[in-house]
Amino acid sequence: MIKVGIVGGTGYTGVELLRLLALHPNAEVCVVTSRAEKGLRVDAVYPNLRGFNELCFVDPTIDNLSACELVFFATPNSTAMHMAPDLLGLGIKVIDLSADFRLADVAVWEQWYNDKHACPELLQQAVYGLPETHRAEIAKANLVANPGCYPTATQLGFLPLVKANVIDLNMLIADAKSGVSGAGRAASVGALLSETGESFKAYAVPGHRHLPEIKQALNEVAESEVSLTFTPHLVPMIRGIHATLYARLTDQQVDLQKLFEDFYRDEPFVDVLPEGAHPDTADVRGTNRCQIAVHQAQRGDVVSVLSVIDNLVKGASGQAVHNMNIMFGLDETCGLSQVGLYP
Repeated sequence: MIKVGIVGGTGYTGVELLRLLALHPNAEVCVVTSRAEKGLRVDAVYPNLRGFNELCFVDPTIDNLSACELVFFATPNSTAMHMAPDLLGLGIKVIDLSADFRLADVAVWEQWYNDKHACPELLQQAVYGLPETHRAEIAKANLVANPGCYPTATQLGFLPLVKANVIDLNMLIADAKSGVSGAGRAASVGALLSETGESFKAYAVPGHRHLPEIKQALNEVAESEVSLTFTPHLVPMIRGIHATLYARLTDQQVDLQKLFEDFYRDEPFVDVLPEGAHPDTADVRGTNRCQIAVHQAQRGDVVSVLSVIDNLVKGASGQAVHNMNIMFGLDETCGLSQVGLYP
């Protein structure tokens, strides 16, 4: 059994890790940390875990985590970078669900996250944890930077087109919508039901923190600079991301359906829907799956890709468990075979 620690066990991604790992056959959660809830039982804070977890929250210290083989950071940005070096020094693997290690360029990271990076020397060592593109590197990694939710949905939609070089890389558009759980569990006026209910709005249009992450990943695949317009929106639902992606085709004769089906044929968590389909966020709720549909709008030169995920699972904690499975040589689907909730 892999001895697992979770730093930040009271946020949405932390409790999602606890839910997914509760039935994982090869992992045992040994430590769950929270400064605010220290001393309380996990199942007292989250009664849905009664019968599955009898631990108490403890302080996030290196001593408390020293017996772990792997530590997940389900924490705000600028937290993992202060503890990761010490854990790695003890031979403990780290998967960070925040953005601390996602960007390779420290200057870019400090620009977008408005902080001084505590361990820039680890940025080149960290492996970007999108299994569909970095599986081999993840298998050998000690430090994995788990991708963001918007970047996951957006990259998976664009990747086949970029890899096949059938679109104009100078004009990519990502129009993405997220449920309010993407903002985290901390109290916020903007996330109140009375503020978000019966409402729909764009935000961070001048620039969102996930933009450089998406561009970095697509640039790597394209082996050139892509131009991306990324606009996120907040919709009145709890879970889910729907990314509607647009690009101009440079080859209008390409069989888009076959291109996507072939690209993701062997991927356990990417489901390319039949031609003409329209994916629904509700169909992937609670699962580690991304469902994708591709359309050639009006048979013209514009391709539209519809990509949906659960932002807390495939967009965060589920992907982190997938990375753990790869790092420890387990079956990639271990603990991640949930069926979507319906209705």
